[in-house]
Amino acid sequence: MSQQNEQLRVLIVRLGAMGDILHALPAAAALRQAHPKWYLGWAVEPRWRALLEDRGQMPLVDRLHLVKAKDWARSPLRPETLREIAALRHSLRAERYDVCIDLQGAVRSALAGRLAGTPRMIGEDRPREWAARWLFGERIPTQGLHVIEQAVEVCEAVAGERLSPLLPSLPVNREAELWANGVLSEAPHRPVVLLSPGAGWGAKRWPAERYGAVAADLHARGCMVLVNAGPQEQAIAAEVVRASAGVAQAPEFTLERLIALTRRVCLVIAGDTGPLHLACALGKPVVGIYGPTDPRRNGPFGVPFRVLRHPESKRDHSRHAEPEAGLLTITPEQVAEAAKELLRGNQ
Repeated sequence: MSQQNEQLRVLIVRLGAMGDILHALPAAAALRQAHPKWYLGWAVEPRWRALLEDRGQMPLVDRLHLVKAKDWARSPLRPETLREIAALRHSLRAERYDVCIDLQGAVRSALAGRLAGTPRMIGEDRPREWAARWLFGERIPTQGLHVIEQAVEVCEAVAGERLSPLLPSLPVNREAELWANGVLSEAPHRPVVLLSPGAGWGAKRWPAERYGAVAADLHARGCMVLVNAGPQEQAIAAEVVRASAGVAQAPEFTLERLIALTRRVCLVIAGDTGPLHLACALGKPVVGIYGPTDPRRNGPFGVPFRVLRHPESKRDHSRHAEPEAGLLTITPEQVAEAAKELLRGNQ
């Protein structure tokens, strides 16, 4: 390998959302292990920076570039937007990246990558948004079923060799770690299960009262049950707690706290949502409750898991407000039994 390739400067673009960033991390970790001397940058939405950086601590990459893509899309001609885009372009070009890998496959991610002015711009041959492929100088056909496998294949085009996905290292936030220790000190020596009832849209959301029934069952069997809620999901978490007859607890989470607490749990139960994929990234067993999304593509990966999905559920990313019909056929008893199987295997 040439001296130039030994010091390749690589920009990865995966702006969001949480689960999608977590799906890209195993490919980046594989690239880092294969070429530890390479300089890796990452372009990401500010709200997800805790997945990659905490107070300068970046276990996976060397540089983070914050891209306010959603804010800019709302006010594209505002002077502040234009100044921020110009500043991003300057910071990207100052790093003199040799290659940009777009692991998002969207027009906005490809445009962000283009700001870096790299000699090579690489993306998947069949990206999520078809128009994005025309912004790629190199289009990589992928064969893997799972999005993690597909991201690895795209990174292989830069690595020049076969890669295997790896569990990534996530930043450690000291305050969040102390908070998590305090939460779990209330029930020492009990297995801890985390429920995450939210979802990106209603069709993926298993009913909160069913999560509550699962919480009551697991609590009766000696588990401490915690409920995660995102910024707009507190009402859902409160409904789970009520349905559990108050045995589940819903502490106040931030992303840093969610990372810290997930490191300590024995099991995570969730739909196709960021906290489930966070558990996988941290090597934790999961029960996945799936409806309109395909677990072969977006399901648990690399950890012990059980996926529950009705055989007639079809892949459909339409943003329907009500739970998908197949999702409603999954019972609390089925979920509790899957959880108990994994907990027995984890003892």
